[in-house]
Amino acid sequence: MTITKARIAGLLVGLLGLWGAIPAVAADTVNIETVPVRNGIFMLTGQGGNIGLFIGEDGTFLIDDQFAPLTEKHLAAIRAAGGDTPRFLINTHYHADHTGGNENLGKAGALIFSHDKVRERLTVETVIAAFNMVTPPLPKDALPVVTFSTDLTFHLNGDTLHVFHAPRAHTDGDSVIHFEKANVIHTGDVLFNGFYPFIDVDHGGSLQGMIAAADAVLALTDGNTKLIPGHGPLGDRAQLQAYRDMLATAYARLGNLKAQGLHAAAAVAAQPLADLEPRWGKGLFTGDQWVGLIYGGLD
Repeated sequence: MTITKARIAGLLVGLLGLWGAIPAVAADTVNIETVPVRNGIFMLTGQGGNIGLFIGEDGTFLIDDQFAPLTEKHLAAIRAAGGDTPRFLINTHYHADHTGGNENLGKAGALIFSHDKVRERLTVETVIAAFNMVTPPLPKDALPVVTFSTDLTFHLNGDTLHVFHAPRAHTDGDSVIHFEKANVIHTGDVLFNGFYPFIDVDHGGSLQGMIAAADAVLALTDGNTKLIPGHGPLGDRAQLQAYRDMLATAYARLGNLKAQGLHAAAAVAAQPLADLEPRWGKGLFTGDQWVGLIYGGLD
């Protein structure tokens, strides 16, 4: 992967709120917003990945948990929505903005679930070279105690939750959670709603896998489906379709440049995504930054 120091500096600023650790004092400035979805399902926003919350008579089910300094704010928001300390917690992938609260919630009694690869990542030091970010292994209380390889089903609070693995997408361990009765899907970071996604190519992610994951989610949706994305606002099928089409367009154009033998810097200079920039380039990355990040991971 080739990326300039200037681009790295710009990306680091954008990613601080995505999955970089935040100091405890910063938690005072973070507001947790509770967004009702339907049938006892909520989306919690704050700093980091969007949290899925499911409340019912069988207990509170949580999807991801942002950062450790925010746990008490999350618990307050859960109680205000009618829930209690989570009985079940599932991590959609290993990044710190989705697993940072694991230790707190594990010590509080939550049973933690994840794909096999997530536990593997959390037990060792991980390095994302493009951003010079190092994450140490997590302690025992923060680790998933139940893992799966392909899929898992919860029968909970009057609904059936089908969890399935999306291979080689945002990472190598992504999970999508489908609330079958409620017609709600938490996509994890296979969907950044409205902007170019971060793809962790150093840890098994790929643009091809992101497209396949979007297709898998689209196959489960209709016009009434609500989508809780890993990042961005609550979404719907039309937004996911537009996102999938953008990914496919990028893959075709970048693949063409790679077939011509262009290296990453030349591919960036060609500005293959210029026409997509007004819609998709106002989030974490500009098109140039995003191409620089993912180009080396294209098959």
